[in-house]
Amino acid sequence: MDTPRASWRNTTHDWASTVDLEHLEHIRQNSAAFAPGGILHLILEVVAYAADEAEFGHGGRCQITLYPDGSVAVTDNGRGTDTRIDEHGHIVKKPVMATKDLRFFDNPDAPSLPDTHSRRGMSVVAALSTWLIHTNRRLSGSWTQRYEHGVPITDLRPIAEDLTTGTTVHFLPDEPLRTTSGTESDDLARLTQSWQHLSIEIDDRRGT
Repeated sequence: MDTPRASWRNTTHDWASTVDLEHLEHIRQNSAAFAPGGILHLILEVVAYAADEAEFGHGGRCQITLYPDGSVAVTDNGRGTDTRIDEHGHIVKKPVMATKDLRFFDNPDAPSLPDTHSRRGMSVVAALSTWLIHTNRRLSGSWTQRYEHGVPITDLRPIAEDLTTGTTVHFLPDEPLRTTSGTESDDLARLTQSWQHLSIEIDDRRGT
Protein backbone atom coordinates (compact mmCIF):
# COMPACT_ATOMS: atom_id res chain seq x y z
CA MET A 1 0.00 0.00 0.00
CA ASP A 2 1.23 3.49 -0.72
CA THR A 3 2.33 5.81 2.05
CA PRO A 4 -0.25 7.95 3.88
CA ARG A 5 -0.81 11.35 2.32
CA ALA A 6 -0.21 13.02 5.69
CA SER A 7 3.37 11.73 5.66
CA TRP A 8 4.28 13.29 2.31
CA ARG A 9 6.91 16.01 2.62
CA ASN A 10 5.91 19.45 1.39
CA THR A 11 8.63 20.95 -0.81
CA THR A 12 6.89 23.30 -3.24
CA HIS A 13 3.20 22.94 -2.33
CA ASP A 14 1.09 21.59 0.53
CA TRP A 15 -0.04 18.07 -0.37
CA ALA A 16 -2.82 18.27 2.23
CA SER A 17 -4.55 21.09 0.35
CA THR A 18 -6.56 20.90 -2.86
CA VAL A 19 -7.86 24.42 -3.50
CA ASP A 20 -7.04 27.57 -1.53
CA LEU A 21 -9.93 29.86 -2.45
CA GLU A 22 -8.74 32.69 -0.21
CA HIS A 23 -5.31 32.62 -1.83
CA LEU A 24 -6.76 32.68 -5.34
CA GLU A 25 -9.10 35.56 -4.50
CA HIS A 26 -6.22 37.54 -2.98
CA ILE A 27 -4.36 37.27 -6.28
CA ARG A 28 -7.42 38.31 -8.28
CA GLN A 29 -7.97 41.37 -6.10
CA ASN A 30 -4.34 42.43 -6.59
CA SER A 31 -3.73 41.55 -10.23
CA ALA A 32 -1.53 44.58 -10.89
CA ALA A 33 0.84 43.52 -8.11
CA PHE A 34 0.98 39.87 -9.09
CA ALA A 35 1.06 40.30 -12.87
CA PRO A 36 3.21 43.40 -13.44
CA GLY A 37 3.66 43.66 -17.17
CA GLY A 38 0.55 41.57 -17.77
CA ILE A 39 0.63 38.53 -20.01
CA LEU A 40 4.40 38.55 -20.42
CA HIS A 41 4.89 38.09 -16.68
CA LEU A 42 2.37 35.24 -16.57
CA ILE A 43 4.22 33.44 -19.35
CA LEU A 44 7.50 33.78 -17.46
CA GLU A 45 5.87 32.35 -14.32
CA VAL A 46 4.99 29.19 -16.29
CA VAL A 47 8.29 28.88 -18.14
CA ALA A 48 10.17 29.16 -14.84
CA TYR A 49 8.91 25.68 -13.89
CA ALA A 50 10.24 24.23 -17.15
CA ALA A 51 13.53 25.99 -16.43
CA ASP A 52 13.63 24.37 -12.97
CA GLU A 53 13.27 20.94 -14.57
CA ALA A 54 15.97 21.68 -17.14
CA GLU A 55 18.40 22.99 -14.54
CA PHE A 56 18.24 19.68 -12.69
CA GLY A 57 18.71 17.61 -15.82
CA HIS A 58 15.09 16.83 -16.70
CA GLY A 59 14.01 17.77 -20.20
CA GLY A 60 15.49 20.98 -21.51
CA ARG A 61 13.06 21.97 -24.26
CA CYS A 62 10.09 24.32 -24.11
CA GLN A 63 7.67 25.67 -26.71
CA ILE A 64 5.60 28.81 -26.20
CA THR A 65 2.60 29.13 -28.53
CA LEU A 66 0.75 32.45 -28.87
CA TYR A 67 -2.80 32.00 -30.22
CA PRO A 68 -5.07 34.50 -32.02
CA ASP A 69 -7.66 34.37 -29.20
CA GLY A 70 -5.09 35.73 -26.75
CA SER A 71 -4.40 32.40 -25.09
CA VAL A 72 -0.91 31.01 -24.55
CA ALA A 73 0.36 27.44 -24.30
CA VAL A 74 3.67 26.51 -22.68
CA THR A 75 4.84 22.94 -23.31
CA ASP A 76 7.94 21.31 -21.86
CA ASN A 77 9.51 17.85 -21.88
CA GLY A 78 10.28 17.54 -18.18
CA ARG A 79 9.05 14.80 -15.87
CA GLY A 80 5.52 16.15 -15.60
CA THR A 81 3.74 17.37 -12.47
CA ASP A 82 4.19 15.05 -9.50
CA THR A 83 1.21 12.69 -9.18
CA ARG A 84 0.93 10.04 -6.47
CA ILE A 85 -1.42 7.37 -5.11
CA ASP A 86 -2.42 7.67 -1.47
CA GLU A 87 -3.11 4.94 1.07
CA HIS A 88 -6.70 4.68 -0.15
CA GLY A 89 -5.71 4.12 -3.76
CA HIS A 90 -6.77 7.63 -4.81
CA ILE A 91 -4.75 9.57 -7.40
CA VAL A 92 -3.42 12.81 -5.94
CA LYS A 93 -1.68 15.47 -8.00
CA LYS A 94 0.49 18.17 -6.53
CA PRO A 95 -1.83 21.23 -6.23
CA VAL A 96 0.38 23.56 -8.25
CA MET A 97 -2.45 25.58 -9.80
CA ALA A 98 -4.81 26.14 -6.89
CA THR A 99 -2.48 26.67 -3.91
CA LYS A 100 0.55 28.83 -3.18
CA ASP A 101 4.09 27.85 -4.03
CA LEU A 102 5.64 27.59 -0.57
CA ARG A 103 9.04 28.69 -1.86
CA PHE A 104 8.03 32.00 -3.37
CA PHE A 105 4.61 33.44 -2.66
CA ASP A 106 5.07 34.91 0.82
CA ASN A 107 8.83 35.12 0.59
CA PRO A 108 10.23 38.68 0.42
CA ASP A 109 13.47 37.16 -0.87
CA ALA A 110 11.84 35.27 -3.73
CA PRO A 111 13.99 35.25 -6.86
CA SER A 112 13.22 37.56 -9.72
CA LEU A 113 12.01 36.39 -13.10
CA PRO A 114 13.78 37.69 -16.22
CA ASP A 115 11.45 40.72 -16.27
CA THR A 116 12.97 41.74 -12.87
CA HIS A 117 9.67 41.15 -11.04
CA SER A 118 9.41 38.62 -8.21
CA ARG A 119 8.49 35.03 -8.89
CA ARG A 120 5.29 34.02 -7.09
CA GLY A 121 4.27 30.73 -8.68
CA MET A 122 1.86 29.01 -11.02
CA SER A 123 -1.20 29.88 -8.91
CA VAL A 124 -0.84 33.49 -10.06
CA VAL A 125 -1.32 32.36 -13.65
CA ALA A 126 -4.28 30.16 -12.82
CA ALA A 127 -6.04 32.75 -10.66
CA LEU A 128 -5.75 35.45 -13.35
CA SER A 129 -6.89 33.25 -16.24
CA THR A 130 -10.47 32.91 -17.43
CA TRP A 131 -9.58 29.28 -18.10
CA LEU A 132 -6.50 27.13 -17.88
CA ILE A 133 -5.98 23.57 -19.10
CA HIS A 134 -3.22 21.57 -17.47
CA THR A 135 -2.10 18.53 -19.47
CA ASN A 136 0.34 16.27 -17.70
CA ARG A 137 2.35 13.31 -18.97
CA ARG A 138 4.35 11.10 -16.62
CA LEU A 139 5.75 7.61 -16.88
CA SER A 140 3.06 6.54 -14.42
CA GLY A 141 0.14 7.95 -16.44
CA SER A 142 -1.21 10.99 -18.28
CA TRP A 143 -4.19 13.24 -17.66
CA THR A 144 -5.67 16.67 -18.26
CA GLN A 145 -7.68 19.04 -16.04
CA ARG A 146 -9.45 22.35 -16.62
CA TYR A 147 -9.53 25.32 -14.24
CA GLU A 148 -11.43 28.60 -14.17
CA HIS A 149 -9.73 31.37 -12.19
CA GLY A 150 -7.65 28.71 -10.46
CA VAL A 151 -10.54 26.49 -9.38
CA PRO A 152 -10.63 23.00 -10.94
CA ILE A 153 -13.94 22.43 -12.74
CA THR A 154 -13.16 18.91 -13.94
CA ASP A 155 -11.58 15.88 -12.36
CA LEU A 156 -8.36 14.45 -13.74
CA ARG A 157 -9.27 13.07 -17.15
CA PRO A 158 -7.00 10.29 -18.43
CA ILE A 159 -5.50 10.78 -21.88
CA ALA A 160 -3.75 8.34 -24.19
CA GLU A 161 -0.08 7.65 -23.57
CA ASP A 162 2.36 8.78 -26.27
CA LEU A 163 5.64 7.64 -24.67
CA THR A 164 6.59 11.20 -23.72
CA THR A 165 6.71 13.11 -20.43
CA GLY A 166 6.14 16.76 -19.69
CA THR A 167 3.44 19.35 -19.19
CA THR A 168 1.36 21.74 -21.26
CA VAL A 169 -0.20 24.75 -19.55
CA HIS A 170 -2.67 26.42 -21.93
CA PHE A 171 -4.30 29.51 -20.46
CA LEU A 172 -6.42 32.51 -21.43
CA PRO A 173 -5.50 35.54 -19.28
CA ASP A 174 -8.41 37.61 -18.06
CA GLU A 175 -9.65 40.21 -20.53
CA PRO A 176 -8.20 43.26 -18.71
CA LEU A 177 -4.73 41.73 -18.92
CA ARG A 178 -5.21 41.00 -22.62
CA THR A 179 -6.30 44.55 -23.44
CA THR A 180 -3.89 46.51 -21.25
CA SER A 181 -0.71 44.68 -22.18
CA GLY A 182 0.63 42.90 -25.20
CA THR A 183 3.19 40.21 -25.79
CA GLU A 184 5.88 40.81 -28.37
CA SER A 185 7.73 37.74 -29.58
CA ASP A 186 11.03 39.63 -29.61
CA ASP A 187 10.65 40.69 -25.97
CA LEU A 188 9.72 37.17 -24.97
CA ALA A 189 12.69 35.69 -26.81
CA ARG A 190 15.06 38.19 -25.25
CA LEU A 191 13.87 37.63 -21.70
CA THR A 192 13.81 33.84 -21.85
CA GLN A 193 17.45 33.70 -23.02
CA SER A 194 18.53 34.05 -19.41
CA TRP A 195 17.46 30.44 -18.75
CA GLN A 196 20.59 28.87 -20.16
CA HIS A 197 19.61 25.26 -19.48
CA LEU A 198 16.38 25.61 -21.45
CA SER A 199 15.98 25.64 -25.24
CA ILE A 200 12.89 27.72 -26.05
CA GLU A 201 10.93 27.92 -29.29
CA ILE A 202 8.26 30.58 -29.81
CA ASP A 203 5.39 29.82 -32.19
CA ASP A 204 3.43 33.04 -32.82
CA ARG A 205 0.16 32.16 -34.56
CA ARG A 206 -1.53 35.52 -34.06
CA GLY A 207 -0.89 36.80 -37.58
CA THR A 208 -0.42 40.46 -38.33
